[in-house]
Amino acid sequence: MNAAHTARLVHYSGRVQGVGFRATTHSMARRFAVTGYVRNLSDGRVEVLVEGAPAEVDRFLQAVRDYWRDYLSDEHIEPSQPTGKFRRFEVKT
Repeated sequence: MNAAHTARLVHYSGRVQGVGFRATTHSMARRFAVTGYVRNLSDGRVEVLVEGAPAEVDRFLQAVRDYWRDYLSDEHIEPSQPTGKFRRFEVKT
């Protein structure tokens, strides 16, 4: 685990389920040096855990925000401890 890595736990609200949010976000993550996951929550939100170098995490989250701008009503970002357990960015069910 690289000591320079960071992690963010993000919860997105709005029209984020049933619109391809998980698949698109998963695809977008391939353009960045990040790991983690995206998953739907039972309350209608989508959760993203992203780990990587701070600049890559920030760039990825900005890309998600820019792409889904018209669908988001709220984005809640919490700093998190990087676990280093993810090998890639995945869709969790």
